[in-house]
Amino acid sequence: MTLLEGPVPGATEVTVWTLEQLSRSELMPARAPRCAVELVEVRARTPELNRFLYTAVGGDWYWVDRLTWTYAQWSAWVDRPEHRTLVAQVGGAPAGYAELEEQPGGEVELAYFGLLPRFTGLGLGGWLLEQALRAAWATPGTRRVWVHTCSLDGPAALANYQARGLTVVAQTLEYRDLSATTPGPWPGADRPAPER
Repeated sequence: MTLLEGPVPGATEVTVWTLEQLSRSELMPARAPRCAVELVEVRARTPELNRFLYTAVGGDWYWVDRLTWTYAQWSAWVDRPEHRTLVAQVGGAPAGYAELEEQPGGEVELAYFGLLPRFTGLGLGGWLLEQALRAAWATPGTRRVWVHTCSLDGPAALANYQARGLTVVAQTLEYRDLSATTPGPWPGADRPAPER
């Protein structure tokens, strides 16, 4: 996926939203998920795990920027003290994840967030987002929690962020050169592609 300078024939128009919360009191709770779920913070920093989650969650939504990263790049990303990974587990399997990144000035970015395709539709998205935001606000000195999402992400992404109390503070338009199919966690699999 290539970022283009402007609209050109064949380019896909992508809306990018920046959302934020400026107070813990803005956090809106989610309904309980329709399955038993456990939240685990990953203490053993593991590049393989984060790469797996990135591809398994984002493969259907054109998360491609980090697919070419080397092991050293993934290690550098996860081995920082300001980086945290939270994993939702259902029946012992990873069902979704959130990556938090502490930034200067009391900011925490929700850098990556989402569910594995098998676990959508169970009410886990709202629950996991609530847990991720609570973890961000529990970070000492946090004054702002923020996230980017775009029109290529899952169809419930923007609504979920807003339902948890995040407010859109910026909206931009980008043009991308997208391949005809997403890289998917399993390119060419017989599983139906997500609806766009």
